[in-house]
Amino acid sequence: MTGKAHFTDEEWNLLREGPPTAGLVALSASSGGSFRESWAIAKVYAEAREERGPSKLLGDLVADKPKMQRFGSADEVEQVGLKRLREAVALLEQKASPGEVSGYKHFTLDVARRVAEAHKEKEEIARVSAAERGAIEKIAASLNSS
Repeated sequence: MTGKAHFTDEEWNLLREGPPTAGLVALSASSGGSFRESWAIAKVYAEAREERGPSKLLGDLVADKPKMQRFGSADEVEQVGLKRLREAVALLEQKASPGEVSGYKHFTLDVARRVAEAHKEKEEIARVSAAERGAIEKIAASLNSS
């Protein structure tokens, strides 16, 4: 099983940034509800501590407080965030089992979805706005780009 000890500090920071960065990409896609959406990141981490089962990698990730990179704009969040997600998956594909890679992708995408669903857009009947759905599609594509 792959865990934190299998990565350099720089590699671990890249992996640790992935899920909350995906949440930020979803959050920055649409205005409104940002407090609830920000809270959703913390909530999904807390729930993940209980749900992630035997995965040492995900266990180490959710036990380690995520560090967030600061971004200057929504465009920067998307461009840099999606690039970093691709890099994280490429790293995992070199060092982790296929199941661990899949678990990381699932967890990261789940964070983004739960953030997007944290509030109901005024102009949308659906819980997720078109902009947020677009962001989630980009996140999914980045996670599966390799």
